[in-house]
Amino acid sequence: MPSFNQSTFHPEVFFLTGIPGFETYHAWISIPFCCLYAIAISGNGMILFVIITESSLHEPMYYFLSMLSFTDLGLCLSTLVTMLGIFWFNAREISFDACIGQMFFIHGFTFMESSVLLAMAFDRFIAICNALRYATILTNSRIIKVGFAIVIRGTTALVPLLLLLKRLSFCRSHVLHHSYCFHPDVMKLSCTDTKINSAFGLAIVISTAGLDSVLILLSYVLIIHSVLSIASPEERKKAFGTCVSHISAVAIFYIPMISLSLVHRFGKHASPLVHTLIANVYLLIPPVMNPIIYSVKTKQIRKAVIKVFLSKLV
Repeated sequence: MPSFNQSTFHPEVFFLTGIPGFETYHAWISIPFCCLYAIAISGNGMILFVIITESSLHEPMYYFLSMLSFTDLGLCLSTLVTMLGIFWFNAREISFDACIGQMFFIHGFTFMESSVLLAMAFDRFIAICNALRYATILTNSRIIKVGFAIVIRGTTALVPLLLLLKRLSFCRSHVLHHSYCFHPDVMKLSCTDTKINSAFGLAIVISTAGLDSVLILLSYVLIIHSVLSIASPEERKKAFGTCVSHISAVAIFYIPMISLSLVHRFGKHASPLVHTLIANVYLLIPPVMNPIIYSVKTKQIRKAVIKVFLSKLV
């Protein structure tokens, strides 16, 4: 990888990284990445389309699923241009302001997805533990309010975080570890004190994804307790079956996110390839897998998708 020093480029320009050590193969590597982006965009777009157009899917569970697909689409589109630009045109430069903008959308959609997964856990908790009041608790107006709350929660905390980042001076190598701008990655390149930035960033993560994960775990403890009190084994199986898709979505979201956070905090001596691969898994695997999981595991979604395909063939 070429080295850069402060005298050779503008101090407010960063250089993104493709796949370290495989730069000559970027054109070929772009093929599987293009396939993943195509699957993620078309899959989540299809989920949104069938939920909007099929009246039978106008229920709280599917409204929350549409929110999940929307955040996954946002994550994909936030990195699509920079990642494919690197692979196809070696377009590695990104201005500081553009980097800040990309961080806003990446982290914003990440926090929103965490909130959506929590809302979906609450939906499953009400459906199983308080089924008789399900329709009266999760009304359309309340779901709309939850949607607005998710957007506000996912974006407002980022404004002061990114303003704090703008006050930093950057005098080291401006080469980032990823194909997109990630807050911890950019912050590490600063030559000024970043204790406030680090503490504030950690506080945001704990109060959003950290709190959400604890509440999701608590909801499933209550769900399991409620399901085990059901006498019929068939009813138990049916109740657990409604949670499988959501549990899978939670796992494929939190495991890569935790892995990336650990690598940034404790993997200073890890290979740049490790940073890059985990970062790409973190952003691409959830948007790719979520529509597949819900299409396979959720009968109503699967039927609606098949119906759309058959209507196109006729």
